[in-house]
Amino acid sequence: MRKVGIYYAFWTHEWDVDFIPFIRKVGKLGFDQLELNGGTIVTLGAGKQRELKAMADEEGLTLSYGIGLQKPFDVASLDESVRRKGLDFMQRMIDAVAIMGGGMIGGTIHGYWPASMPVGMDSKQPFWDQSVKSMRELAPYAAQREVLLNVEVLNRFEQFIVNDSHEAVAYMQQVDHPACRILLDTFHMNIEEDSFGDAIRRVGPYLAAFHLGETNRKMPGTGRIPWSEIKLALDDIGFDGPMVMEPFVMQGGQVGRDIGVWRELVKDPDLDSMAAVSAEFVRNNLM
Repeated sequence: MRKVGIYYAFWTHEWDVDFIPFIRKVGKLGFDQLELNGGTIVTLGAGKQRELKAMADEEGLTLSYGIGLQKPFDVASLDESVRRKGLDFMQRMIDAVAIMGGGMIGGTIHGYWPASMPVGMDSKQPFWDQSVKSMRELAPYAAQREVLLNVEVLNRFEQFIVNDSHEAVAYMQQVDHPACRILLDTFHMNIEEDSFGDAIRRVGPYLAAFHLGETNRKMPGTGRIPWSEIKLALDDIGFDGPMVMEPFVMQGGQVGRDIGVWRELVKDPDLDSMAAVSAEFVRNNLM
């Protein structure tokens, strides 16, 4: 059964926040899953990590974790010392998620975010090779701790290593480990893919999680993403993973700056109401 989730940062201006308020309310808004910032989770002690997991269990919520690695932890770096720092950081995140019962870590776990190819380079192959090398080390480590690593396929303006479904499949084939899988996101797909349906069918069994958002990162159901085409393709491949909304509509703070929200996308938004309406839309159109 597909779960319907949402990313906590829909409500926040900063990435590092107290997660408890969101754990307490998202189930009441119609969600089965809450995605948290894996980078913040790393900084918490084991006691706090277990407390968050216990709260989620009380609310009947599944937790998942997202991260856009920062440049000092770039696991695709050509500087081996930086790559090793990235591996260490990812292993600490995997350990933290293991303490919380295991689960999925997705996002830019295969490089850093946001990133463009360095000036003077005309091929991404060296970075691709370093990234694959890192994931071949991290995937077995994750598997031993019941953690799944989902590489997010990102548009060309935010990252350069894995930009579309063709590259994602090639990346999976090179890593060749069941604890490394694909995360597709409709916002990024709208930029990079010729067809939503074909891309979903192409990645097929590698697809472990799916991010939902409109072309302008508003709530699913408020724009022009072809949700019926997407549902048909998800049904065709027998997808039963989580579908996590990742909308961003608020200006301000580091979240607004990193995502690039430079105008008022929704006037005086009632965020809880918007989330609940969109959760119902997803249940009616993608389940």
